Amino acid sequence: MAVGIVDTVTMPTVDTCQLLRSVRVLDLADSGADIIGRLLADLGADVLKVEPPGGTAQRSAAPTLGGVGIAFALHNANKRSAILDPHAAGDRRRLLELAAEADIVVDSGRLTDYGTGAAELADRLPHLVSIAVSDFGSTGPRSSWRATDAVLYALSSALSRSGPAVGTPVLPPDGIATATAAVQATWAVLVAFYHRLRTGAGDFIDFSRLEAVVMTLDPPFGSHGQAAAGMRRGERWRGRPKNQDAYPIIACADGYVRLVVMAPRQWRGLRAWMGDPKEFQDPRYDVIAERFAVWDRIGTVLAQQFAGQSMADLVAQGQSHGVPIAEVLDPADALDSEHFRTVGAAAVTELAPGVSATVPLGYYTVDGARAGLRTPAPAAGADEPRWLTPPTPTHGPEKSSGDGRNVGFGALPFEGLRIVDLGIIVAGGELSRLFADLGAEVIKVESKAYPDGLRQARAGDLMSESFAWTHRNKLGLGLELRSEAGAEVFTRLVADADAVFANFKPGTLAALGFPYDRLREINPDIVLAESSAYGDTGPWSTRMGYGPLVRAGTGVTRLWTAPPGPGEETSHRHRFFDATTVFPDHVVGRVSAIGALAALIHRDLTGTGARVHVSQAEACVSQLDTVFVAQAAGADVVPEAVEHAVYPCAGDDEWCVVSVRDEDRAAIAELTGGTALAEWTAARSPADAAEALQAVGIAAAPMLRRMELLEDPQLLSRGLFQPMRHPLFDVPLPSERGPAPYRSIGPAPTRPAPLPGQDTREICQKTLGFDDDTITRLIDDGVLFHTEAPRQEAR
Repeated sequence: MAVGIVDTVTMPTVDTCQLLRSVRVLDLADSGADIIGRLLADLGADVLKVEPPGGTAQRSAAPTLGGVGIAFALHNANKRSAILDPHAAGDRRRLLELAAEADIVVDSGRLTDYGTGAAELADRLPHLVSIAVSDFGSTGPRSSWRATDAVLYALSSALSRSGPAVGTPVLPPDGIATATAAVQATWAVLVAFYHRLRTGAGDFIDFSRLEAVVMTLDPPFGSHGQAAAGMRRGERWRGRPKNQDAYPIIACADGYVRLVVMAPRQWRGLRAWMGDPKEFQDPRYDVIAERFAVWDRIGTVLAQQFAGQSMADLVAQGQSHGVPIAEVLDPADALDSEHFRTVGAAAVTELAPGVSATVPLGYYTVDGARAGLRTPAPAAGADEPRWLTPPTPTHGPEKSSGDGRNVGFGALPFEGLRIVDLGIIVAGGELSRLFADLGAEVIKVESKAYPDGLRQARAGDLMSESFAWTHRNKLGLGLELRSEAGAEVFTRLVADADAVFANFKPGTLAALGFPYDRLREINPDIVLAESSAYGDTGPWSTRMGYGPLVRAGTGVTRLWTAPPGPGEETSHRHRFFDATTVFPDHVVGRVSAIGALAALIHRDLTGTGARVHVSQAEACVSQLDTVFVAQAAGADVVPEAVEHAVYPCAGDDEWCVVSVRDEDRAAIAELTGGTALAEWTAARSPADAAEALQAVGIAAAPMLRRMELLEDPQLLSRGLFQPMRHPLFDVPLPSERGPAPYRSIGPAPTRPAPLPGQDTREICQKTLGFDDDTITRLIDDGVLFHTEAPRQEAR
């Protein structure tokens, strides 16, 4: 694909999204926080970036292509740029005037150059939503520390779960933490803006990137995915998870393929593909744990079978047998794949005048049209310092929903919203939980015949911790939607709802009789928010989609790797280590929530609903956009001069992360007395090593494990977690308090997640208006089902 400096370029075909068209965003963000403005601009907001004379230094920050900072160019597309001199009194006054007319201000520290700050602006301007983005927040014992993505992986516990079962942990790809934090910040700021629209009250958010990564990348106290939900608790283990091959990667003639074999029917398809070997005919192998126990033997058969075949041929054969499978592609091949080309997810476009590259276009399609990169990042000062759109009207506390329901102008912004939730597993469950935590009435619709995969629990347990975290604050409706009477019940539910959420395989809603057009017939202003593995169009859209396959097919697996460490050189295992992450499911839940909320804002202002769709594959690429563009550009790119590494420390399987820039080497030599850094860290605890390095301005951190987060002084001081009690668990479960610390929005409630159909009778009575005889008849006919709530003293 064409990458480099060229004279002409074809801009992508992307519609101007209208969902946030009246929202004014004043952008003083750099270094990854500028992704916030890009996301809002993709959805239609007027984002005005304020820069000093000559432009911000990030314009030329490495990695660069043709002298242009790749990250800056990608994260500032669709914006406008105005120059305001922080040393000129008139320009400082103009900044305050712009803020007074803005809806949202995003800052990562540059407001101080103009003599103010995000908190001060929020104090002076009661309508304003203002967010200050920093590595650790403005308070706490680590508020002065420096962070890189590697540091955030270490402190969030993500690093402790990445890499070989024993030996050096493996850092996830650089860029995911920054992008994940930006998505969480965008969600947090849009929630506050929605609250302002309903109440008139603005807000200030002291946003910590660390807290965002803890909650959103691979949350240690959140949904762990379908496979992990049913695993038994093992003995205390100091290394990375032992089962590194739950989603096996097998070498073939031209690379690798990955399999995700979960259901018994998928295993039987794989067994038939293997030629139905006699040794694997025992029905016990229908159970995933039994297959794990003998995977070395299964893997040996497959390795011999796959060795002489191509990735493409194996994928075709696997699909014909009903086996979920994907190529393990590198980033450049993923961007150049038939699927990405067909759906228009990437295009050759300008980074700056005269400099073009193949770039991913963004996260969203809205009403079937791509909403993403439309215009390249503007030249510094290309625009006048003024707003293009009229101010967004604020309805205030007198606004009603129009159907008599109370919109609830208390501490939670979504009170009065009703969500019909068809979401499953992680991405779908997270999407609706984010709304439930903030006051929405979320009705989780479940089938007895096809339960949510997170219902899978350890033997003897009625619920997994994953389900309890993912579905707190929701109501459970037991409904067999595939029946005619069930469809009538669902129709009545949709008619009085604000939104429907789903993450089925494309075509499933239509097969159930409820495509978006039908939903709009039932409720003309309904919002439909969906996600799927590969999107709802294109050659991959019909593939069976699981997160590990999405990572393999988009190049993420190839990036999540490391060369052998000491003692690991003789291992015959491949060097990919993304088997234990749930990325991108959690972040897709947030990306979908942002799109859904933008559609609800648009609906409230215009009376028109929308359909928002997010592809997990495109989300993966967007999260790593800088890496993908840089790799595709190859030798033309000037790389970033920083080395991220994991160093051994004193103790059993103890490690610290250090990010070293060229300008740090003299300080390290002075600190260590000329001793090699690995030898210096090996004589110290991870905490002591990191403290000493941070004291001389070097980004470093100890590797924390899951339970250590509950005692981490920074997170404790910031109050990230609160106890969540459930009658099915002996002890409270740690749970996030909300997307960010707000002034005007209270912490999330912690109502227990329901058993299947636990609230069926209540929903049918209060929401649908059914009498007791009707409810009983529908239950007797198998259209509805009901489960009694667990008693508080159950355990």
